[in-house]
Amino acid sequence: MWSCEALINSTENSEDQHLCHDFDLVLSIFSLLYLIICFPIGLCYNGLLVLVNLYNKATMTMPDVYFVNIAVAGLIINTLAPMYLLGLANTKWAIWNSNNEVYITFLILFNVSSLVTMYSTTLLSLDYYIERALPRTYMSSVYNTKHVCGFIWGGAMLTSFSSLLFYVCNHVSTKIIECSKMQNQEAADAIMVFIGYVVPAIAVLYALTLILRIRKEATPLDQDTGRLDPSVHRLLIATVCTQFTLWTPYYIILLVSTFTNLRGRIPDVNSIQILHFATILSKFLAFSSSFVMPLLYRYINKNFPNKLRRLLKKIHCGNQGCSHERTVVQQVMT
Repeated sequence: MWSCEALINSTENSEDQHLCHDFDLVLSIFSLLYLIICFPIGLCYNGLLVLVNLYNKATMTMPDVYFVNIAVAGLIINTLAPMYLLGLANTKWAIWNSNNEVYITFLILFNVSSLVTMYSTTLLSLDYYIERALPRTYMSSVYNTKHVCGFIWGGAMLTSFSSLLFYVCNHVSTKIIECSKMQNQEAADAIMVFIGYVVPAIAVLYALTLILRIRKEATPLDQDTGRLDPSVHRLLIATVCTQFTLWTPYYIILLVSTFTNLRGRIPDVNSIQILHFATILSKFLAFSSSFVMPLLYRYINKNFPNKLRRLLKKIHCGNQGCSHERTVVQQVMT
């Protein structure tokens, strides 16, 4: 992830070199901890979240569908994390060349997954408000939410199309004027910041404002049994706070890097080190969302343990059912 070779060759300042080696040590420790602890936890819990809810389709609610969507995106991000942490340290690796097909593929998958994560959180907030305000209209039903999640993936892929254009134009003749105009990574990053962070942030703030307003107003619908479980509100607040806490540094650093590149001025070596360190650290936080979210769902959602027990019982007993269950059925039939 981090290499001091370029710094050593470009400067003789011992303080800069010492600072670089300190950064190298910190990032190496973070990488090791992530690969040993966070990566397996994220992989297991995201997969478990998807399997448990797919097995219990009949009892899935609107929030469950969004969390399955977030978990699928988390699996992709979690899978990309080791490749980034292990590969980017050695810039001699061919797959991490910015003109390489594998690198561009990883970048597009990361962008798509990040967009799916942010917009799933945003639409969860908006649908929760609709369900609170109009619990019997089925505007935020499971059926509609599944289609919305499909549109989220499609929209995320279209938004990441700019990265694909950047890749294609790097592999064709530079004489093509149209392609030379599209070779602008700063524009692509600015688009990602606006669509991937600014728009969801505004929408979430709007949704939370509406939710807080309606919670203060007592209505006859408050006694409606069709309302969502109260724990969903705690899960929603925890999800929104966690997602924006972990992803905000990434988009801020992306925006700072974009403005730095647009200015065209070469910063000093110390600034380059700090910016590069902050960039990698912000990606650590972004990758961390892939294992934090399923843990929140596991410990806040009250229905998840029961669903998990049903799945484990099904795996243990098979299609024939457990012996004590068959005995109970026979007694009932008798």
